[in-house]
Amino acid sequence: MELTLNEALKKGVEAHKAGQNQEADRLYTSILKAQPKHPDANHNMGVLAVGIGKVQAALPFFKTALETKPDVAQFWLSYIDALIKLGRSADAKAVFHQAQKKGFKSEAFTQLKKRLSKTSKNPQHPPADQLQSIMSLYNQGRLQQALIEANQMLDRFPNSFILCNIAGASNAGLMQFDAAIVCFKQSLKVNPDNAEAYNNIGNILNAKGDPVSAIGYYQQALKIKPDFAEAYNNFGNALNAKGDPDAAIASYKKALKIKPDYAEAYNNMGIALNYKGEPESAIISCNKALQINPNFAEAFLNIGIALKNKGELEAAIDSYKQAIKINPEYAEAYNNMGGALKNKGELAASIKSYEMALKIRPSYQAALANKLDQQSQICDWVGLEKDRDLIGNLGTLNEPISPLAILPLEDSPERHLIRSEIFSRSLTKHIRPLKAAPQPFKKPKRLRIGYFSADFHVHPVAYLIAKVLEMHDRNQFEIYGYSIGPSKDDDMRQRLINAFDVFIDVEDMNDQEVALLARHDKINIAIDLGGYTKYHRSCIFAYRAAPVQINYLGYSGSMGANFIDYIIADPVVIPSGYEQYYSERILRLPNTFLPTDNCRMMSTRLMTRSEMDLPEVGFVFCCFNNNYKIRPQEFDIWMRVLLKVEDSVLWLRNSNEWSETNLRSHAEIRGVDPSRLIFADRVPMDEHLARHKLADLFLDTFTYNAHTTATEALWAGLPVVTKAGKGFSTRAAASLLTAIGLTELITETERDYEALILHFATNPERLAKIRQTLADNRLSTPLFDTELFTKHLENGYQQAYQRYFDGKRSEAIFVPEYLN
Repeated sequence: MELTLNEALKKGVEAHKAGQNQEADRLYTSILKAQPKHPDANHNMGVLAVGIGKVQAALPFFKTALETKPDVAQFWLSYIDALIKLGRSADAKAVFHQAQKKGFKSEAFTQLKKRLSKTSKNPQHPPADQLQSIMSLYNQGRLQQALIEANQMLDRFPNSFILCNIAGASNAGLMQFDAAIVCFKQSLKVNPDNAEAYNNIGNILNAKGDPVSAIGYYQQALKIKPDFAEAYNNFGNALNAKGDPDAAIASYKKALKIKPDYAEAYNNMGIALNYKGEPESAIISCNKALQINPNFAEAFLNIGIALKNKGELEAAIDSYKQAIKINPEYAEAYNNMGGALKNKGELAASIKSYEMALKIRPSYQAALANKLDQQSQICDWVGLEKDRDLIGNLGTLNEPISPLAILPLEDSPERHLIRSEIFSRSLTKHIRPLKAAPQPFKKPKRLRIGYFSADFHVHPVAYLIAKVLEMHDRNQFEIYGYSIGPSKDDDMRQRLINAFDVFIDVEDMNDQEVALLARHDKINIAIDLGGYTKYHRSCIFAYRAAPVQINYLGYSGSMGANFIDYIIADPVVIPSGYEQYYSERILRLPNTFLPTDNCRMMSTRLMTRSEMDLPEVGFVFCCFNNNYKIRPQEFDIWMRVLLKVEDSVLWLRNSNEWSETNLRSHAEIRGVDPSRLIFADRVPMDEHLARHKLADLFLDTFTYNAHTTATEALWAGLPVVTKAGKGFSTRAAASLLTAIGLTELITETERDYEALILHFATNPERLAKIRQTLADNRLSTPLFDTELFTKHLENGYQQAYQRYFDGKRSEAIFVPEYLN
């Protein structure tokens, strides 16, 4: 049924008030088609145009309304206000005088007279040609010159909101955020209804890392201009940055309702969905952005991220390549592609991708850290040396990097802590912790301990922890296992499943869902066995999966996270006075922090040196650490020792083809025949343990010690010589040697380390004595007493939970030596 003009006007006003501007426009237009000089429809169309920023277009509507119905005060007010907004103060003043003749005396006219008085004293805008000149500079990207000329002009026209906006936008483009905000706020003093200025301030605050303040400005912009799609999109970005991806997605949907072809909103919604751990939905959203804009490089990047999160590495690489094809200068795409190539095992290609990212953006810290990490993996020390001076500051300023990448590169626990703190904040800035559970009135009879790991399969962490899980006292504890990484079906995984009271594969659940599951399972203490290692999911703990949360075993350092209460250590690995380098409270076990399995089986098969490509005669130095731990400092010593010890060889792990080639080359440069480096391939674990007996001495690395590999050597009866440093990763072997009563194998300087190695290599009687001591101590000292270790660990758990139960803050815990 066709509406009457009055009905259409009424519905148009209702739509206008509801922010349904398109519907209001349609209804007002239908009235004007039937009656072009309809005063109310003309006036309302003018108000609608002003509301969406089209002030110039509003003037003809206001003039028509006044010509038709000159006795309506609001028509005059709206027309004069529009002229003021356009900077036409002289015209506004002339129209005001006409209105005065009508005898209007409302408060609104009194306020308007004051505004006109100010604008008449201070003309708002410079001549149009000068404004156009400044705008042209801005549009050409000549921001510094545009800013200079805008500021010069503002001295003469301080109330020109157009000049303020240009100056604000130029400052923002030059990353001078505080100055930009001043300019936009000045613009709002002149024109309080400038929705774009509110939106711009919001964008700047969000870019500065203050999404909470930004949200208020977006809300004000939307109050002025309810159909401001861009503001809804930016509002969503701030909500996502604040840690509310669900609200962000709702805001993106509002932007898309107003502007269905808004590719940026679809892409940003994909980012929020990725944050939520919903890569499939993220891909769908980003593909919608690409349907609108097939050349949207950022959408291809975000699809690549989602595919990588799903483990579809080849598809992710293809998506990154699409992004680079569109934008050859896309540093982020090269960096992300480097990560996917790394996970595929294509290390050389990965480094090249990171180098491309750095060529485009030399200050790109994350790409530099990733490149250095991969250069460590392949022992490219020449490449590492080129950036050596940059390592100290890397990740310690504002840009986050993976802290694990730098652990093997320097022994600086203070800087490692800073890196972890910055990295933790970047990971969890979008996280809002779950509401704290009520303080319990009754302590549970059995504490529920939740172990979270991506390594519940054949992996060093699994080999270390398996027997402890089996030994836990079920009268005191219920043991839950949460597998947060890719599932691998092997004997170790089955052993671990059997060791847990409850084992749950949560790989496909997002972080919040896992935290909620742990809450539902009433976990009292959550143990993060991964830290910042591969497949880490520290955001689970940012949501607060349990009232007590502990960093343990997988990551050799502080997580720098305010949601991790304790780190498990011992008096050697974190000595007294070093607590300041850890954000967690220290839970010190009495002997060593590292668990062991005193039931590990060694092959009884007779092995020969020749079978392992070793010489039958001669001294065999051994280091089965991953090759990325080897640095030039210890390698120089090893090569000098080889040159001094006739017929000696160095037996190393074959980590990858590039590291083997590079290590042989490094040996040759140092005057050592490359054939004296023997690389061991992977063999079954029982055979790996047994083949240690073919070596004479294990040589530890400096900046990142042997951990699991040291326990394997000592269990097999092979002495380990180490040098203790300052950080956690540099003191692990010293902890193990102390626990097995062989402190004479711990050195403090490179000179002593080299001298001790030479001493053993040239004094077979002394080496034989050490071997005998190791054999005597193996089962009589704490290192391989898994039962004793488990009792100490459980005591630490009980103390940590008791402090929580008593309502006390986490503090350092010292576990006493258990006495039978």
